[in-house]
Amino acid sequence: MTSTAAPPVAAPARPAPPARRPRRNWRGWLFVAPFMLVFALTFVAPVVYAFVLSLFRDQAFFGGTVFVGGDNYAQVLADPKFWEAFRRVLVFLAVQVPIMLVLALIAALAIDSARLHAPGFFRVVIFLPYAVPAVVAALMWGFIYGDHFGLAADLNHLFGTDAIKPLSQNWLLTSIGNVVTWEFVGYNMLIFYSALKVIPKELFEAASIDGAGAFRTILSVKLPAIRGAIVIATIFSIIGSFQLFNEPNIMRNLVPNVIGTFYTPNMYAYNLSFAGQQYNYSAAVAIVMGVITAVIAYVVQLRGSRKGM
Repeated sequence: MTSTAAPPVAAPARPAPPARRPRRNWRGWLFVAPFMLVFALTFVAPVVYAFVLSLFRDQAFFGGTVFVGGDNYAQVLADPKFWEAFRRVLVFLAVQVPIMLVLALIAALAIDSARLHAPGFFRVVIFLPYAVPAVVAALMWGFIYGDHFGLAADLNHLFGTDAIKPLSQNWLLTSIGNVVTWEFVGYNMLIFYSALKVIPKELFEAASIDGAGAFRTILSVKLPAIRGAIVIATIFSIIGSFQLFNEPNIMRNLVPNVIGTFYTPNMYAYNLSFAGQQYNYSAAVAIVMGVITAVIAYVVQLRGSRKGM
């Protein structure tokens, strides 16, 4: 009788060792740490300090400061001077920004068209005013606008009239808009021109095969391709309009009766702080204006990012 041996019993499988979690590599933070430190000290800290400052108020009779919460913000929202200044820069934005961007776009398209002789020369000449400091530009144009000196006064004397008054109440905002446009057309032109130079050449070849002319190519190829650059330039211009300060503040020395201390929101906050010693209320004005600017810029960015634009 033959006996068969029982098969060997397999040893129970050992449970797999738990996967070791990869060690986090912190080396990347060493490279960004200098930027994060500077960013925290120059941006985050001032904003936090201004917000904390806006929550207090000086006691006129007893001295010191007292916590008032959102009272300063409620006062700003009911302040007619603040809203007058805000409406003024809003009108400035609605008129000056489109004119400036259209001029910058025309200049960029002309330089990019390859039909302009010495395009590098024109590019430098148009961009050159941006290199002039805003203070110098405001002083220069202020002397041109002067009623008793400069170009405006000479023209009035030549024609025997006093009709040319760029610094009058009715024309002052237009005159400031002219200065800002002169300063920043070249900056926006460079943004548009840089975007035009990276458009794939295949798009132009396809447009040429389809029989598109120069004007049709601009509308159907170039403008859609640089939509992102147009949105960026628009956002920068909106922020710059709400930050309007240098030009009216310098020209105020020429026409103090026309340009008041609250001509723009930034001038209002500046004069509240450094002339009126109302640091807490000035911080609230600055915070409110910053929030309004951020909201409007964000809405423009959302609108510009839509593909159906």
